[in-house]
Amino acid sequence: MGESEMTTKTDGADGAGGTGDEAVSRFVERFAAEMTAAGMQRMGSRVFAALLASETASMTSAELAEQLRISPAAVSGAIRYLTQVGMVSRERDPGTRRERYVLHNELWYETFTRRDQVLTRWEKVLDEGAATLGTDSAAGRRIAETAEFFAFLHGEMNRIMDRWRAHKEAQAG
Repeated sequence: MGESEMTTKTDGADGAGGTGDEAVSRFVERFAAEMTAAGMQRMGSRVFAALLASETASMTSAELAEQLRISPAAVSGAIRYLTQVGMVSRERDPGTRRERYVLHNELWYETFTRRDQVLTRWEKVLDEGAATLGTDSAAGRRIAETAEFFAFLHGEMNRIMDRWRAHKEAQAG
């Protein structure tokens, strides 16, 4: 692995005076622990955090295994998971037969856009469920309120994404 992918200068900002490699490893493990606590697969969280912290946002299986001190099989399982949830993609390493795993451009925008699509589908099914059960029943009212919540969340998500795009354009311009 190239030195630039593994080392980040911390200028002592890590609070422990450790080397760049140690500080990056601590960040990767800390962020991975937060994602795991939020419900993401543990090994997928670690691989994702390592990719996020790499200079190029891409690494090979061997690089990930070495940095995280895990087996190639663990990397493979994590990549399979991250690919399924749309957080990384596979690319052929130029001039080799190796694959390189890459974070998507605009990763968070894409992730939240897909979540928004899920919310829309849930809202539709919940609306149908409320109509089936009838709003004169406690279950029907509860399901209708849940559908209303997802409709609200959907609208707010669209406004947030619009504001994010405007923010990014203002920073670039």
